[in-house]
Amino acid sequence: MYNPKSEHADDFINHEEVMETLDYAEKNKHNKALIEEILEKARKDKGLSHREASVLLACDIPELNAQIFKLAKRMKEDFYGDRIVLFAPLYLSNYCVNGCVYCPYHARNKHICRRKLTQEEIKTEVMALQDIGHKRLAIECGEDPVNNPIEYILDSIHTIYNIKHKNGAIRRVNVNIAATTIEEYRMLKKAQIGTYILFQETYHKENYGKLHPTGPKHNYDYHTESMDRAMIGGIDDVGCGVLFGLSTYKYEFAGLLMHAEHLEARFGVGPHTISVPRIRRADDIDPATFDNGISDDVFAKIVACIRVAVPYTGMIVSTRESQKCREKVLELGISQISGGSRTSVGGYAEEETEENNSKQFDVSDRRSLDEVVSWLMKRDFVPSFCTACYRAGRVGDRFMSLCKSRQISNCCLPNALLTLKEYLCDYAQPDTKAIGLNVINKQIANIGKENVRNKVREELALIENGARDFRF
Repeated sequence: MYNPKSEHADDFINHEEVMETLDYAEKNKHNKALIEEILEKARKDKGLSHREASVLLACDIPELNAQIFKLAKRMKEDFYGDRIVLFAPLYLSNYCVNGCVYCPYHARNKHICRRKLTQEEIKTEVMALQDIGHKRLAIECGEDPVNNPIEYILDSIHTIYNIKHKNGAIRRVNVNIAATTIEEYRMLKKAQIGTYILFQETYHKENYGKLHPTGPKHNYDYHTESMDRAMIGGIDDVGCGVLFGLSTYKYEFAGLLMHAEHLEARFGVGPHTISVPRIRRADDIDPATFDNGISDDVFAKIVACIRVAVPYTGMIVSTRESQKCREKVLELGISQISGGSRTSVGGYAEEETEENNSKQFDVSDRRSLDEVVSWLMKRDFVPSFCTACYRAGRVGDRFMSLCKSRQISNCCLPNALLTLKEYLCDYAQPDTKAIGLNVINKQIANIGKENVRNKVREELALIENGARDFRF
């Protein structure tokens, strides 16, 4: 029986509940009165249940679909404004003992270049990232208790936080590693990580078993209950996600929102972020072998419906997606994107070649960080390198309460402008800098409080003269 408060995966991601939800949504996809009722509830910005959101996803009435997209855009503007947070993945090691059939790191792949960065090599990678302007990283690592034990992860986090190169510094390290124990989550918390990220890949338990035939990741329950252990271990911010294309997208959509409901019901705060990656071609992997691919239009509707269902949760889209696709979904709910990404081990300090190919998947958006920053500003977004909430302790339920009360905006726009100014002074190309200075001058007027506007102007001038790292 479905029970969002249960600690057991089969209860809070209950297969029968998902199937009943999908049947209900399919039967009501032309039910105009019901869909309008759900939209009216959504306009109150309190969120929707997985069943209500599934009806919106299934909706087949063009004028009501237009309302869904309009509402998603309004919510994105209300809660996140024009800001888009930028980050980069950092791959530490692609050694892995799992047999995941959709990932080239699977243990049976004997021709991929296996590599694990030393701490000195991590320093080189991080300095390369700092040299292009990144302040926020998500470290990625295969699951291998011999090559990649928790001690290696902790040493790597310590190394990253302690590299000060020119004006560069990594101010937030998010962690995407395999499901682990409460004790090891406590160790990650002590290491001052930002968000703990773990993709479910698929919530369909039967398919999950087939997709993960060998290795510790085969254990569906242990993997699915990982966020609970992380939060019990003291980690305030967790990030969920599925890999669209492995199972049917409507099943994954419902499961993802049920997971968010579970975290809210059991811990009082849902996921800090939701990621929506789609499967991509990679070494030894052909997405065509999976029969559940989705079009860009369906992908955009998924993003819009997630935004409407969970208004306060950050949403991430990576360089897996093309520039054209990212342009479409930025307005519909995405609040974070990666830029200038490399998905190979050591890919920032050295060029990726056929000989040293260690990448996890093909990148669709291969533009440099500066090109992405310029592109965002030309589309009236404010690129943000802010990490202030994490460093000020505005995390977990504290962040969500501020977000729900809309008070977080009093911090976010000022911090976005200050960190953008740092980027323009230290890393931007001349044309990008010129665009950025105009963006900053225009956006200052959108800061609600006069005293905050004045302080931002003072600190912008100090940054111009060499000072760094101001935050509200």
